Amino acid sequence: MSPQSARRRHRPALLVLVAIAAVACLGLAWWQWDTYESSAGTAQNLGYALQWPAFGFAVIWAYRRFVVLESDPDEAAKMADKGVTEIPAGLLPERPSTPSASSAADASSPDDVSLREYNRFLADLDAADHAEADDQNPDRTARVGTTRPDSLTSEDSQ
Repeated sequence: MSPQSARRRHRPALLVLVAIAAVACLGLAWWQWDTYESSAGTAQNLGYALQWPAFGFAVIWAYRRFVVLESDPDEAAKMADKGVTEIPAGLLPERPSTPSASSAADASSPDDVSLREYNRFLADLDAADHAEADDQNPDRTARVGTTRPDSLTSEDSQ
């Protein structure tokens, strides 16, 4: 096998894939153009009709670039000379840290004390609301057929 034939190696399956993708992009462009020209067409359809041929061109360009990089060692060396590019420090915003489950379960933080006080306050409000509702309608529990657990505990404690 000569060096020339080793360098120009095309893969039929890849060529078929590129051809199908390019034809599909052109077909989608045609469909979007027809939709744009219909009574239900919008400017968005026109935009897509103009974008799909660009996508088809991108598929063909990417295949050609792949073949060139695969067959031309000089082009591959140019790409290797660039090296790895890194994002400069301080360019991206800092990621927020998420507290772990063990730190969230820690009861020694001052937030937990205030949270418990707030929950106790809400429970007192709820109890007062239920007591007011019971005062306004004393046979309410008889109609429902059940008694509230907090009323049982208050009667049991007496």
